[in-house]
Amino acid sequence: MSTPQAQQITQNFINHPYVQQAHKTVQGQLTSLDAELSKYTVLRDIETKTKVPKVYGVLALGASAVFLIFFNLFGLASPISNLIGWGLPAYLSVQAIESPSTNDDKQWLTYWIVFGTFNLIESFAIRPILYWVPLYFVFKTLFTIWLFLPATRGAETLYFNVLRPVVANVKARSAVPPAAPAAAAPSSFEHEKTL
Repeated sequence: MSTPQAQQITQNFINHPYVQQAHKTVQGQLTSLDAELSKYTVLRDIETKTKVPKVYGVLALGASAVFLIFFNLFGLASPISNLIGWGLPAYLSVQAIESPSTNDDKQWLTYWIVFGTFNLIESFAIRPILYWVPLYFVFKTLFTIWLFLPATRGAETLYFNVLRPVVANVKARSAVPPAAPAAAAPSSFEHEKTL
């Protein structure tokens, strides 16, 4: 039971120009997301069966993942974080393999190199990381998303600025020619033959 004064405050808030502008922006984003999600028959089928708009279903699933990662409920932060870093990139990698362009192949191959290296390093240091870094899986998930988003192409940035110089340095060290042998000393095998 709200009073007329509370109803007036609510009405003033709803009719404020900034609130109206924010509402239009959100509606525009939801409409464009719905148009993008309509490309997938699986989501359209789920929408018809459940009667829940696919936009709200995807947003609820994303919010649930964020909630589980943020609070690490039931120990699900690590698997969900790894699923986010694997699921969509795996799907997009398959699409890249099937496409005639090689630019997207390069992007996803670079992503998998960086993602694999990151997971390898993480596997060695997970206990100290979890001890010293609060909300680690939140940061890991955001980092992974930054790696694979086509708008940021973080994996390429890390590859060219960190991994490639390290690999080139290791490759240069291993390419040093061995020193020429001094005098041909008899091998231990030849020495055994003379005994």
